Amino acid sequence: MKDIFEDIANMQQNIQPLNINGLKGRLLRIPSAKKTRKREILLIYGHHSSLERMYGVAEAFADYGNVAVPDLPGFGGMDSFYKIGMKPTIDNMADYLATFVKLKYRNKKVTIIGMSMGFVIATRMLQKYPDLANKVNLLVSLVGFTHKNDYTFSRNRMFFYRASANVLSKRIPSILFYNIALHPTMLRSLYSRMHNAKNKFKHLDDKDKKQMIEFEVILWRENEVRTAALTSYEMLTLDNCKKQIDLPVYSVSVENDQYFDNATVEQHMRVIFTDFTDYRTKPPAHAPSIVATKSAAAPFMPTKLKRLLSK
Repeated sequence: MKDIFEDIANMQQNIQPLNINGLKGRLLRIPSAKKTRKREILLIYGHHSSLERMYGVAEAFADYGNVAVPDLPGFGGMDSFYKIGMKPTIDNMADYLATFVKLKYRNKKVTIIGMSMGFVIATRMLQKYPDLANKVNLLVSLVGFTHKNDYTFSRNRMFFYRASANVLSKRIPSILFYNIALHPTMLRSLYSRMHNAKNKFKHLDDKDKKQMIEFEVILWRENEVRTAALTSYEMLTLDNCKKQIDLPVYSVSVENDQYFDNATVEQHMRVIFTDFTDYRTKPPAHAPSIVATKSAAAPFMPTKLKRLLSK
């Protein structure tokens, strides 16, 4: 695997400042690898993410158009909503994304690709701003979901995750968590033993595992704790099935996904969207590794999706 930190250095030429509603972050823009392909692609990353994590995925989609990946408030080092006296709810994330779409794609059609939480936010945006559906020429869910019942967690695990997220969304607990549990030394020594980490690491050799741990240290410390916690809680209590959207959805799902039940995901998406098409893949995990290069992200782009994007 190529050195992730070398990739991070190389991607800087494609990053520019982003300032929306007084919140400062970054925007990754990768021009189409083929000049004949003019498709505009908005890629929205998921939870526990950053532009650096999504770089390989963005490069893969750049084979089919111009790709833009904006930071989300509180993630990737961007200012959080708390800076302007707001909470990082899914509704507020949707408002932020709507503002970005209106500014960036004023006179253009756009393909929206949302990964996991990114698709949750995109869905809520289109529900709150139905006029924006007219700007969307393709809506893609990349291991996305729409309802709390899509999770495969046991009742006890769901209760634990919800309770933990609720506590850490408070100011004092989040400060303590950041300075103790998320101290770099603590992360390096304990993170690889956690339940979710074991799933991430089981397909990696020692060198890649070491890179992943180092990059996890960066991710955990640059994503604002209260934002990560509150968005986690909202995803664990989510119901996006209350309003329909006048668009079909193309869903990329993972065989044996460790987080979601694909049949339940489909049922809920059919409630919201005018049509549903599933593209099943068999990659080694729910999402690309945080050290995934363009080639490593390829399994999350099934052939039928590539054909769709090529039109």
